[in-house]
Amino acid sequence: MIRVNNLCFSYTKKPFIENTNFEVESGEIFGFLGPSGAGKSTLQKILTGLITSYRGSVIVNGEEVRRHDNGFYENIGVDFEFPSLYEKLTARENLKFFASLYNKHRDIDKLLLSVGLINDADKKVSDFSKGMKSRLNFIKALLHDPQILFLDEPTSGLDPSSSRVMKDIILDEKTKGKTIILTTHNMYDATELCDRVAFIVDGKIRALDTPRSLIMGRGASKIAYTYLDNGREVRTEIPLCKTSEDETLSRLLRENRLLSIHSGEPTLNDIFVELTGRQLQ
Repeated sequence: MIRVNNLCFSYTKKPFIENTNFEVESGEIFGFLGPSGAGKSTLQKILTGLITSYRGSVIVNGEEVRRHDNGFYENIGVDFEFPSLYEKLTARENLKFFASLYNKHRDIDKLLLSVGLINDADKKVSDFSKGMKSRLNFIKALLHDPQILFLDEPTSGLDPSSSRVMKDIILDEKTKGKTIILTTHNMYDATELCDRVAFIVDGKIRALDTPRSLIMGRGASKIAYTYLDNGREVRTEIPLCKTSEDETLSRLLRENRLLSIHSGEPTLNDIFVELTGRQLQ
């Protein structure tokens, strides 16, 4: 569905995105991960035709993006992190207006119902909370039933319940064969939703694979346990594959003296820190 070959782009004379190559299969959820300013949003703007002054080739749905026509947007939906809505119009009026720009559209009330906004459909958007605007902007991207979805931080600022609803809708769109490009700082969302992820650092792809392959490639699972030794709490960490060789752990289990025991493996957060040298905020 998307093929990028030798992509280069810069806002200045200094190189930014250089010789970038990747492909996204039809029906795949593909994540762009990385720190702010790394190039994620720029890549998304190139893929959606907002930036066409790139070098190299960017094919989206069989079309070279720099040569796209208006029909290009019949098949892509975009949910930017900051909502683009008309605040003096109601939620339903917003969706009716945007629906009029396309050749086809989904049932507006069903979309409103899916994100819990049906009872606020006739309320002006200026009276909406930030989370309500985010949910409305999200279904605006689904309105014309596009084949490719570009989602920028779709769960940002949402409460856990609303975030779960949004993620369930994203997964449901995948089951319908939609291709989804997800840009996020939320590594837990990326692990749950994405088939593959690309870490973007300083305009370059530093790692690209399935979340599980990236995680397991960073080290084996571990067990951490704590116990008291002369009144002092001691914490020990060992590889999961070495538990049978740990005499202290065996003894503590026999004596029922463990305070706690936890298994764990590297996360995408750990990989983020390793590749960028930055902590997630």
